[in-house]
Amino acid sequence: MELEKIKILSFHLLSPLLLLFGGVILTSACTKKNTMTTAGNGTQIYNNTMPDTGTKKYLALGDSYTIGTSVSETERYPVQIVALLKAEGINMAYPEIIATNGWTTGDLVYATKDRPVTTSYDAVSLLIGVNNQYQGRSLSMYKQEFTALVQRSIQLADGKPDHVFVLSIPDYSVTPFASGSDRQKIAAEIDDFNEANKMIAADFKVHYLNITEASRKAAVDLSLVATDGLHFSGKEYAVWALQLAPMIKAVLQ
Repeated sequence: MELEKIKILSFHLLSPLLLLFGGVILTSACTKKNTMTTAGNGTQIYNNTMPDTGTKKYLALGDSYTIGTSVSETERYPVQIVALLKAEGINMAYPEIIATNGWTTGDLVYATKDRPVTTSYDAVSLLIGVNNQYQGRSLSMYKQEFTALVQRSIQLADGKPDHVFVLSIPDYSVTPFASGSDRQKIAAEIDDFNEANKMIAADFKVHYLNITEASRKAAVDLSLVATDGLHFSGKEYAVWALQLAPMIKAVLQ
C-alpha cells in the first residue's frame, strides 16, 4: 500500500519518458494521437486524443483499486463497466483513468487541480481513501480533500452532480495482507471514512455506491482477492461493475 511510481499501462506500453517523470496517466484505447503536457503544478500528464464526437466519455478517479493493481487491464472495474454499457448498446469510449497505486486524497487533488475543463465527461466515478486510512491520515483532512474532489468531479462532469458516482472504500482487512494486523481496527476506521464520504456525496447530491460489504465477502472467498494477497481480483471488480453500470446507464439515456 506504499506510494509507488506510476505503473499504469494504456493499451500500449507507456513511453520510458513518461515513466521517468512519474506522470499522471489518462488511459484511452479509442485514440488517434498521444501527447505529453505539463500541468501548472509540474505534474506530467499523458494525454490521449479524445474519441470521436458522439461517444460517451467516462472518467475514473482513484487509486490502486481503480487501476486494478495485480489484475489485467480488462479486469479493471472501469473497463468492465464500459464493456457492460457497450453490450447494452451505449456508444462508450474507452474509459480514461487518473489513478496511481498508493494515492491518498491529497495526491488525487494535486493531480486533478490543473486538469482543464475544456472537455466534459458524461460520467465520473470517484473511489479514494484507503491510503488515507492505511497511512494514518486524519479523518478531518480526508473530509476536506474529499469534498474538493467531489466538487472537481462535478466540474469534470459538465457541472452535473447526477453524473458523478462515489464508491465507498473497500475493506482490505479481510485480505491475507492484513493477517498480522488489527483487522477490527482497520474495518472500523474504514467505516469511519465511508461514513464521511457518504455524507459528502449526499451533500452534493451525487450518486453513492456501497461496495464495502461486497468486498468483505473476500474473508471467506479468496477468489475475490488478487494474487498479491492485498488487492481485489477481477471477479470482485465485476461485482462492482455490475452494480455501477446500470447506475451510469440511467443517466446516459
